[in-house]
Amino acid sequence: MAFLDKVDAATNLAKNNELQLLVFRISESDDSAYYAINVFKTREVVESKNHFLTQIPSSHPLLEGTIILRGLQIPLLNLPKWLGVNLSKEEVEKSDILICDFNGVIIGLRIMYAYRVIKKNWNEMHAPDSYRLKDDGVVINDTRLEDGSLCLVLDYEKLLADVIPQALVDIDKDTAMLKDIVLPQKLKEGTVLVAEDSKTAQKHLIQIFKNAHINMILFDNGKKLVEHLDTLDADGIEKITAVITDIEMPEMSGFTVTKLLKLNPLTRNIPIIVNSSMTGENNRREAESLGADGFIDKTKSHNIIPLIANLMNENVK
Repeated sequence: MAFLDKVDAATNLAKNNELQLLVFRISESDDSAYYAINVFKTREVVESKNHFLTQIPSSHPLLEGTIILRGLQIPLLNLPKWLGVNLSKEEVEKSDILICDFNGVIIGLRIMYAYRVIKKNWNEMHAPDSYRLKDDGVVINDTRLEDGSLCLVLDYEKLLADVIPQALVDIDKDTAMLKDIVLPQKLKEGTVLVAEDSKTAQKHLIQIFKNAHINMILFDNGKKLVEHLDTLDADGIEKITAVITDIEMPEMSGFTVTKLLKLNPLTRNIPIIVNSSMTGENNRREAESLGADGFIDKTKSHNIIPLIANLMNENVK
């Protein structure tokens, strides 16, 4: 769609702790909420009526089937149903399909229509505690549109975990890989700091570090991680063996976390690994330019421990 052509480059936004969101609705109802997704996770919006749907026998109830788009077979997920909304036959006919890219996994999300693209600073994104009270919560944070309307950002990683779990990290592979790795003593005795706001991704990371018997402290966003480091003296910072950060987080993005820590003489030697579902080459280059020591997409989070070990061993040489 034309408005997607107007999206600024991800690198320019990252430098200003900003993001752009594609805002959409999932039904024609007057009280239908506004939802959003980072534009850099989207490819295009197509009309549902123009694409034949092939159903898959015995599939997950939220997996409607597949469509063919430019030679690709793309699974179509029923986003309204995931959110407790059942579209009428007429609404389905008029609905759109949002084509998304998660870690290189291309999926379609059924929506009613795309509303517009907005630019926000990450400090305008909020994560009320009420969203974190239940493990089955689907909202990750929110923001406000110009007219004051609430706009909800969903935990799309949870949707994938619910419907296409094979698209996410393989914890069993992580456990198997650890058998062949000799961990540096400092890593075994130290602490890794993790900034991640998705509860689904948090569960995966907690399990990964538990399997490796490595201490970790988890923060819901990058700002909290930076503030924690600010409370530590030199001896406390010396015990931090690595920082793992997502890119998309309320209040402070992972790029800003990386920039701040690498500019600070007390923390610049801590290895920083960006762990994100935004795996485009622009994001990798930006992370590297800011001083990140590694970049791992979330489908390969099982590689985090080996990467930390390698970075620490290289620093010793």
